[in-house]
Amino acid sequence: MSLLTTFTDHNTFVNRHNGPTLEQQQTMLAAIGVDNLDQLIDQTVPANIRLPQPLQLPKAINEEMLLQQLKHIAQKNIINKSYIGQGYYNTYTPSVILRNILENPGWYTAYTPYQPEISQGRLESLLNYQQMVMDLTGMDLANASLLDESTAAAEAMMLCKRASKNKSSAFFVSNEVHPQTLDVIRTRAKFVGIEVITGNLEQLDDSEVFGALLQYPGSSGEIHDLTAIIANAHAKKTLVAVASDLLALTLLTPPGEMGADVVVGSAQRFGVPMGFGGPHAGFMATQDKHKRTMPGRVIGVSKDSQGNQALRMAMQTREQHIRREKATSNICTAQALLANMAAFYAMYHGPEGLKNI
Repeated sequence: MSLLTTFTDHNTFVNRHNGPTLEQQQTMLAAIGVDNLDQLIDQTVPANIRLPQPLQLPKAINEEMLLQQLKHIAQKNIINKSYIGQGYYNTYTPSVILRNILENPGWYTAYTPYQPEISQGRLESLLNYQQMVMDLTGMDLANASLLDESTAAAEAMMLCKRASKNKSSAFFVSNEVHPQTLDVIRTRAKFVGIEVITGNLEQLDDSEVFGALLQYPGSSGEIHDLTAIIANAHAKKTLVAVASDLLALTLLTPPGEMGADVVVGSAQRFGVPMGFGGPHAGFMATQDKHKRTMPGRVIGVSKDSQGNQALRMAMQTREQHIRREKATSNICTAQALLANMAAFYAMYHGPEGLKNI
């Protein structure tokens, strides 16, 4: 008959999740000198803050019944398609990337590769991410990810402030920029003494600013040729950052070819689930002349002691683990896991596959 204990119901939450058994409780109660839990509560919780009767709760249920009830409640939801967009779009994560990258502790538990000799695989993937961003944006240099598009845009504002020869303390933001991006820029600007001016693209010509942020495509979906606008800004020593949709750039003219000084955005559309708003890997690409003032990790190609090609983090003197409060940014490791996912997504589909998407 003892074998029948094998068939005892082990599906109750009390047994699985709610701590000690009755025997363990009695051992602990005896150790502190009380007979039961009621006596312990009487001695420790003042009567004036206790309910005189037990809570009126329904009878406990097991896991299977709980899941059934939750599914019943979930069926009351009305599932609609979202056309809001504004930088967040549904995507499909290939199973091979989901299984081998996102769900693999070898990738998701890894931290900054301060020891490059044991991190060549991750460094190669991040280098691929940088190259992908450079190819799509038409820029000379890209970093190995930032936190998201909004913080990348705020970092672009600070880069423009450091690099611009225009002495203005104002920064222009197009009214086609995503609202969440504008909010982060305003927050960052408030504490560093920068005035944020918003308006349409034509108003940039009339603004005396050290830098500007344009959205391409715009938050409403409009697409503009920014070549003349950027050229006019440069004539007034204004640097221009462009926030862009990385997947759209597989078909659109790269911002770098239109003269942009900095390009930022999110790699979310490259196989990273929306996740109710995050996390997603931001990106930044810029011209070679700004490489010493850009934020974030940069993976570079070097040689090992045997003369073989090796990868490492480059230009680390910009970063906070070396320069501390004088660093170009406090953002360092950022979203490397999701940048790796985006890199593998690009390699999985290839250039033509990305265009088809």
